Amino acid sequence: MAHLFALPMVVPDEPPASEGVLVQRARAGDAGAFRALFERHGPMVWRFLRDIFRDDTAADEATQETFVRAHARLSQLRDGERVAAWLLGIARHVWREARRPRPLELAGTAEECESRVEDVLPTPTPEDLLLDRELEGLLADALGALREERRAALLLRIDHGLAYEEIAVVMGWTLPKVKNEIHRARLQLRERLAAHVGRHR
Repeated sequence: MAHLFALPMVVPDEPPASEGVLVQRARAGDAGAFRALFERHGPMVWRFLRDIFRDDTAADEATQETFVRAHARLSQLRDGERVAAWLLGIARHVWREARRPRPLELAGTAEECESRVEDVLPTPTPEDLLLDRELEGLLADALGALREERRAALLLRIDHGLAYEEIAVVMGWTLPKVKNEIHRARLQLRERLAAHVGRHR
């Protein structure tokens, strides 16, 4: 990964501290503990923002802003073991404040695109998908047609692997709403991609 996380990380000699311990130390003013939280979760936050902004520089700036806000709000974090969802929630707010009205483009390798589609549409086979170079653009169009909030929720699920409960924290939604929005997003993708997939059966 380029930009913020291009430098290699130093591997510690002792086992890494738990999330809760790092949060407690950071609250007490331990800069090293907060740096450890940044190194542990920064790439995930950056990737989420990059997925939404579709711009590396915007993701860099938004990631930095996310951690500036996180540092200032450490006292508001109730559960130190749910740092990832808490950080993604802050990142979502940063994105909402800075987002620009432009369509989402799906970046990544053919393998990454194939993995995302297979989770939503189990058929055709991965081999068929890799042979179809049109699929990346079609999936980008289908994702871009989703409402922004619904798209963000779906990406948190299929691209970042968050549990529904964690997505509820990030999005500020109830658990039923999370499940409903992701279900509707999957249906919309199926509908938009069904004709294309049917040609390969």
